[in-house]
Amino acid sequence: EVQFVESGGGLVQAGGSLRLSCAASGFTFDDYASGWFRQAPGKEREGDSCYSSSAVDTYHGDSAKGRFTIYRDADGNTMYLQMNALEPDDTAVYYCHGDVYWGQGTQVTVSL
Repeated sequence: EVQFVESGGGLVQAGGSLRLSCAASGFTFDDYASGWFRQAPGKEREGDSCYSSSAVDTYHGDSAKGRFTIYRDADGNTMYLQMNALEPDDTAVYYCHGDVYWGQGTQVTVSL
């Protein structure tokens, strides 16, 4: 059974940093397109940062460029999202995704 467990969310002041983690069981992020999505209150879920289907190239949404970095650990079982210079507009539930699987989400709240 594939399972993703996210952690690292929380409350942070604007300008601060957080690192989200997504630990997978029964799955290796190296083998699939994967990434982080976010859903702000009242909005649709949107892609934030991801690996391509080759699982090599990375892409970042416009709001994430220059501030967020997606990476994996050496064994490919944990995926991270390093978020710097956080802004109140980054407040959302962040979900990790790989192939057809989703994590449960972790709340990120950025205060002024």
